[in-house]
Amino acid sequence: MNKIFDNIEIALALKSDSELNRAHFLFKMINKGPLVKIGAAVTKFALNANLPVEKIIRYTVFNHFCGGVNEDDCLKVIDKMYTKKMHAVLDYSVEGKKEEKQFDFAVQKTINALEYAKNHNAIPFVVFKPTGLGRFEIYQKLTEGNSLNKSEQAEWKTIKERFHTVCKKAYDNNIPVLIDAEESWMQGAADDLIEEMMMTYNKKRALVFNTLQAYRWDRLDYLKNLHQRAKAKNFKIGMKLVRGAYMEKERERAFKNEYKDPICADKNATDLLYNDSLKYIIDNLNDIELFAGTHNEKSSYLLINLLKQNTILKDDKRVWYGQLYGMSDHISYNLSDKGYNVAKYLPFGPVKDVMPYLIRRAEENTSVAGQTSRELSIIKSERKRRKSKNRSIK
Repeated sequence: MNKIFDNIEIALALKSDSELNRAHFLFKMINKGPLVKIGAAVTKFALNANLPVEKIIRYTVFNHFCGGVNEDDCLKVIDKMYTKKMHAVLDYSVEGKKEEKQFDFAVQKTINALEYAKNHNAIPFVVFKPTGLGRFEIYQKLTEGNSLNKSEQAEWKTIKERFHTVCKKAYDNNIPVLIDAEESWMQGAADDLIEEMMMTYNKKRALVFNTLQAYRWDRLDYLKNLHQRAKAKNFKIGMKLVRGAYMEKERERAFKNEYKDPICADKNATDLLYNDSLKYIIDNLNDIELFAGTHNEKSSYLLINLLKQNTILKDDKRVWYGQLYGMSDHISYNLSDKGYNVAKYLPFGPVKDVMPYLIRRAEENTSVAGQTSRELSIIKSERKRRKSKNRSIK
């Protein structure tokens, strides 16, 4: 197979020289793990103390990884990406809120995003986190098999109503909604609730998507069991497939609380489970629609081959690739250039409120071997190519 991801000119065509220089600076900083931890602590302190750093953050890390502070802000980025057949997944990325009014506000932001998506072909999906619509502790209690008290039962009922509000809007607008996965000790309740949404809204096609984290060794079995229930109860499955984002936290908690580590033994085992899950979904594409969230080149090539082997069109709307905005452009834009369905996760929200998400992104980059070095290498190659081209023009 031709190494289509090697075309750096296509990958970074939309980046101006100044944006390329900013990306080079950011990934150099991220490449130094201790700096990320220090920077995260300093940033949190500065924002909490209302020090005048928001503008600096906005024009550096925020603008590289986010679409803007609101939906209107994002449209310029979305329209620009769409010139290269790149789609966007609107992601209201405010994390860690715990008040009812904030959960209701997150519902409204997701509804607004679904309205934007209905009117923009460039936005094929919208996304939300389970804990964006309700308290983490409620999901955790249910996952651990503990009873809810009377007020918690009322809270859970409200969470279910919020899910229905969003999923019904997705159904009415015919725009799929991706529901992110979170920590294992709350995910069981989220899985059950999402399955309930699938049973209600996925009768004809997948409009509600759960997320399968392949770094959990039990997830392929979960998918197979869900598939059997879906066939028995006559509903479609939507599945976003990722490797996972909470590995260190998961391992530490398992060790501290002396229960079996839910994470695969090593990266090879995670890669194998991810790729086996890809194969299972493609083998059952009439029942399961796929959003393959991956920055991994081998898994991306595997999906290309699976589509070919199964004579599935590269633009079949049941299969999407997805990457984060500001990362892995060599995968995203080369795939879209070849006619595959590709979407970038496009976070948005107030700078201060989105910082926990951005800090997590930076920390993940330092923990994934080779991720930041690869980004830096691509950026350096494109800067060198542009300088050489400019010299030849002169």
